Amino acid sequence: MSTTELAPPAADLDADIPADGLTIGQVAARTGLSIDTLRYYEKEGLTLASPERSVSGQRRYFAADLRWIGSLVMLRRTGMPIRDIRRFVALSRVAANESERLEMLEGHRLRVLHELREVQNHLAAIERKIAFYREKVDHA
Repeated sequence: MSTTELAPPAADLDADIPADGLTIGQVAARTGLSIDTLRYYEKEGLTLASPERSVSGQRRYFAADLRWIGSLVMLRRTGMPIRDIRRFVALSRVAANESERLEMLEGHRLRVLHELREVQNHLAAIERKIAFYREKVDHA
């Protein structure tokens, strides 16, 4: 997924799905992801299961698929590496390992909090520079 592709909130993704599901193009339009990204997620084993297929062989996506795609997008947008997402997916395919998934998410949260602190420090430095130059410009 490119940085310009932004999916809507997961709660909006699975609204009004027809009984026969959505095509990959419809899912791309709904999520803001490209068809290539959706195929990549499937090829790399990042979906919980391969999408169902219509009698003509066309992929069909349902509410659970869209909710999972929303989760993938959220994890990627928070900077989780594909290798960690792959591990999370593998854990999610098996029952009764919630403690391992929790541990993964807590570790990821710590990394995100660290990155957030770094960005906040950078922002504070920029604010100081702006104040410095604002003072110079205003008194020139």
